[in-house]
Amino acid sequence: MVEVTTRSPINDVMRQIVTILDAPVKVVLIVLLIISLVMVGGLIAEYFQRKYLKVRAASVVDAIKKGDRDPATIIKNSSLLISQKRLLLELTIHKNLSDEMKDNFAASLLDNYNQNQDFIVKKSDLIVKLGPTFGLLGTLIPLGPGIIALAGGDTMTLSNSLLAAFDTTVLGLISASICTIISLIRRRWYGKDRIMLTLIMEALLEAEKK
Repeated sequence: MVEVTTRSPINDVMRQIVTILDAPVKVVLIVLLIISLVMVGGLIAEYFQRKYLKVRAASVVDAIKKGDRDPATIIKNSSLLISQKRLLLELTIHKNLSDEMKDNFAASLLDNYNQNQDFIVKKSDLIVKLGPTFGLLGTLIPLGPGIIALAGGDTMTLSNSLLAAFDTTVLGLISASICTIISLIRRRWYGKDRIMLTLIMEALLEAEKK
């Protein structure tokens, strides 16, 4: 005869907490997937904005070094991104600063720009971490009722529990995979941005000194 053990009150409380978390975890996974897809749309839009950025950046540097036009006008008429134009135009406004102060001001502007770009990348990096975490939670939570159903011979409940566990795992991995690719692409773009903006800033500072 099999001895039946009774569950402790603590185990019952934990089971209730886990059961309550089941629905919120699934909602979070769906939200993470939606955010990932929205980020894909933003990445595609940003791609078309940057399509010919290398050529435009080189032409801006050459035009500034040529010195036949006002640097601010060159930047305004360029096809750089709006955020990049604002950054560079901010450097041309303060003409009364000393050369050392201009260098420090340019470094400060570039640092703020880099921090903003890093913040954008951290959004997708966060989903890379949260996706598998909530996917694992969504996998483990249904396994409790599934194991109980297995002990009672209820294969239908067991099958549903395993199906829910697999679905949540897949959702978590999909959102994490999408955002991993997004983070890699944007890190590559933003690394090139930093080099490009540094070159243009150096050209602007050199033009101001002349």
